[in-house]
This record gives sequence, C-alpha cells and structure tokens, in this order.
Amino acid sequence: MTRKAPRRGRPAGHGANRERTARGASVVGRRFEVEAGPVAHGGHCVARVPVEDGLRVVFVRHALPGERVVVELTEGTEGDRFWRGDAVEVLSPSPDRVPAPCPVAGPGACGGCDFQHVSLPAQRGLKAAVVQEQLRRLAGLDIEVSVEAVPGDEDGLRWRTRQRYVSLPDGRRGMRKHRSHDVVPVEDCLLEAPTGPSYTVRGHAFEVAQDGFWQVHPGAPEALVGAVLDYLDVQPGESALDLYAGVGLFSRFLLDAVSAGGATGRVVAIEGEPRASELSTINCPGIEASAGDVGSVLESRYAEHFDVVVLDPPRVGAKRAVVEAVVARTPRAVAYVACDPAALARDVAIFAEHGYRMVSLRAFDLFPMTHHVECVALLEKS
Repeated sequence: MTRKAPRRGRPAGHGANRERTARGASVVGRRFEVEAGPVAHGGHCVARVPVEDGLRVVFVRHALPGERVVVELTEGTEGDRFWRGDAVEVLSPSPDRVPAPCPVAGPGACGGCDFQHVSLPAQRGLKAAVVQEQLRRLAGLDIEVSVEAVPGDEDGLRWRTRQRYVSLPDGRRGMRKHRSHDVVPVEDCLLEAPTGPSYTVRGHAFEVAQDGFWQVHPGAPEALVGAVLDYLDVQPGESALDLYAGVGLFSRFLLDAVSAGGATGRVVAIEGEPRASELSTINCPGIEASAGDVGSVLESRYAEHFDVVVLDPPRVGAKRAVVEAVVARTPRAVAYVACDPAALARDVAIFAEHGYRMVSLRAFDLFPMTHHVECVALLEKS
C-alpha cells in the first residue's frame, strides 16, 4: 500500500486549476437552466447546454441525476469542448436530495465534499454507477456493483482520522474551494474523526511514519484485509507477492497464512517509499522486502512463479508494464485494491489480454460525502 497522493476531500489544493490556453472569451458566470444527466467519474453530473454549433457538455456539481437546476458556469471559455459549473438553484429536486449537514458545503464554498446534498444510500448508488460505467467502457464488462458501508463513521461523518487545514493570517483555519487556491474558513470539518488513526489490525500493531500513508477511515484496514484474504484463500506453504506494499498491512496477514501450521511459505513485499519499506520489515518479521519503483524491481528481480499477488497501486493504477510483469509470474490469483475505478478498469482490460479475468469485485464506501470509492477485484487465470 504505497503512500498515495492526498485524496478524498483533501483540503489543500484539491484539483486546483491548471494553466490553460484560453480558447475565446470566458463563459464564467453565465447561467443556464438544464436537466442534470447521469453521474460521471469525479462527482459531477453531465448536462448539455445549447450553443451556436450545437450542444456543449457541462460537468455540474451539487446536482443529482434527473434534477432540473440552474447551473452557473465556473470554468471554461467559448472554444472549450466542455465547461464546468455549479447547480446554484434547484428547480425540481430529486427524492435523494437532503440538506447538507455542513454549513460550508455547496456552490462557492468548501471543495472537500462532493455529495453532502445526497442521502447516504444514494451516494453509494452513484458510486456504484461510476464503477459500473468505467468497467463497461474500459474493460468491456457489464456487472452489477454494490458499494458497501464500512463501520467507523457517524452517518457518513467523523471518519477522517487524519485531517489537514490551511492556516489563515488571522489565526483561523480553513479549506480550499473546489479546483481553487481560495480558502474558506472552516473551524470544524464534519468529516474529521474525534480521534487519530489506530494502527492495530486484527491484533497486529503496525509502526507507521508520522507522514506515512495509512487509510484514513477507521474501518478501512479491516475491510480491505478481509476482502483480500477472502479472495485469495492463501494456503500454508504458498508464495505471495505484495506490490506497493507500504508498511506491510497485507504482507503481515499473507505471512500468517503462508506460515500457518509451521509451513515454510514466502512473502515478498515491494514498496517505492524507502521508509515505508523499512518499516514493513519491522511490522512483518520474516518477509523479503525490497524498496524501489515496483516496475523497475520486477524487471530485475523475483522473476520466479508466485502463487498469489496483491496489487495496491496509487491512484494512477499499476499500468501495463507492472500488469504484464505480474502475469509473467503466473499467479493463480491476483487481488487488486484500487482507489480509482478508471485505472482499475484499464488494468483489468490489460489482464484480460493475458488470460486473466475479473471473477469478483467488492466496493467499499471508505470516503462518505465524497465521490471516491475503494474497490477490491479478484482476477484469476481463465
């Protein structure tokens, strides 16, 4: 579980605008009445507005599919292929719309959350729809997806065990607007948990660097470990390859499984961040740990067969070189932990090129009120 980029309602610079070449006059501030279409990857709904040459796509935040809203454009120029906007007035609300629990959620306010205006069951339905759409579009798979709630939050709030604020000149603190460096004063983020993270999972205590990666939802480690172990059904004496292993969350339990009953099994953990890799040897005595870029390490080492593989890459996914390196080790099963459904779907398609098919998938709501979702996929040789 390599340290990943800050994510899920992150307060600092979340999606800040990139430098773009203007393609005509700005459209920011223009308003249109639209019907919000389906949810898209990123937490917005797709709408279309009439322009001189036809229809222009607008990605609308703070809306729900089927709602009639007034959208105010927040980004774009006349020559862009698409624009971005906020639903600033709801003319025909969805039955899934609820009052936002946070006073600074909504258009022009804090950008940390995407779905505070959506009931929790409907949030999970939207996330499931995104996962389904990405798998259908990028991997050619048509499957049902259900996003599971995870114990540890309070009705979707108070789950973030690590939180960062922006310090303001007057001594207050705040969080950034969506795709902006502007800061909104926020004294109490409702996602912030009352206590910090617990580094104990299933009776095993893990050492984690102060700035090292660890899942921020208190129920995440147990949910992910359980899903991975259930999928892989690791047997005593088997060999396991843990890629993007972080401080050894999965390696610890893989080692327990391959060593059960006194068997001589093997766990190799590869992690790009040197300190995390070092800590994995403390957390998992008996594993073989290697620090370095996962693709580069696999090019030069560990070319032998492994029975099972765990993949937990950063948001960009494993990509072709690593997927093909995994396939070359001929595992009987691969558990792929993914925080981005598009990257997962792309990599599932690459696995399929080599005869590995996705036979099962679970999705977890580890980031309520945001559009993010975590998936665990099982791939087996067909």
